[in-house]
Amino acid sequence: MSLLFKSRVTQATNTDTSLVMTWYFVVLNIMRQGVHSLGEMWRTTTASMMTIAVLGVSLTLPTTLYLVVKNVQQVSSGFENASEISLFVKQGLSEKETNSLVKRLNLYPEISAVTYISNDTALKEFKQVSGFGQALDYLDSNPLPSVISVTPTKRHSQPETARKLLAKLEDEREIDFGKLDIEWLERLNALLSLLRESVITIAFLLLTSVILIIGNTIRLSIMDKKEEIQVMKLVGATNQFIQTPFLWTGIWYGVIGGFFAYICIELMMWWLGSAVSEVAGVYQAEFLLQGLSFFEFMNLIILAVLLGLFGSFLSVKRYIKTIEPDKI
Repeated sequence: MSLLFKSRVTQATNTDTSLVMTWYFVVLNIMRQGVHSLGEMWRTTTASMMTIAVLGVSLTLPTTLYLVVKNVQQVSSGFENASEISLFVKQGLSEKETNSLVKRLNLYPEISAVTYISNDTALKEFKQVSGFGQALDYLDSNPLPSVISVTPTKRHSQPETARKLLAKLEDEREIDFGKLDIEWLERLNALLSLLRESVITIAFLLLTSVILIIGNTIRLSIMDKKEEIQVMKLVGATNQFIQTPFLWTGIWYGVIGGFFAYICIELMMWWLGSAVSEVAGVYQAEFLLQGLSFFEFMNLIILAVLLGLFGSFLSVKRYIKTIEPDKI
């Protein structure tokens, strides 16, 4: 290897090493400033905890409303046959005509399943459920009609398509009339939609207030260290170097505030869990409240960090540039 080529290799190696060392010291300095800002928060425990509590409570309210929507959706999604159609067969229809109708309904492409319930079967079930078994024995004839239960396909289970299917089925000559009990589900979906919009509106207002509160807290911290910042600028410190600890403070506010909100939510879910189980037991059902999943928890922490970082960034960019050494 020639001396010239060897010299070039050595220079390239030294350049790569110096670049790596530069990045190493930059990252090390950023981490050191992060630890230093955490120590500064510890020195002002009362003020820091008040800001963290405000951030945590502000995140708790919209997150709780989100969980309410999530759990109500869990309940409503369990009604798979919400668009089930009940067709009441005309009185006096022979068994052959009824079987022919059932076979014909099974050929409909919009129908997933057809179940025939005779009037005798319906009367037996009514006796068991109503508790009027002995009284019903005195009836001269069975007053209940035969019913055909029709389950639409998933594509035709929505309110509009289910109504069109009902109108089509009522045209069958053996059908007296049909019943589609889906209005309550439409009302529930409308309430869920309203609740979702309310969650978004409330979250926007509260998160905006969080940004303003954190921004004001960082501003007060900057004004409190005004003389220190002026001295740092006199010895050659850049704005970026001075800004980093304050940005770290906003990040720490977000991290700790996010965990504070998560703890509040978990305590609330634990407190309400027994009450919800008791209500579900009255209806002979089992229902467990769903809390935040790991993915939702991480989104909560990331949102809190972004809020803290953004709030501190606004104050840092605005106020540190206005502090100059010649104003001492």
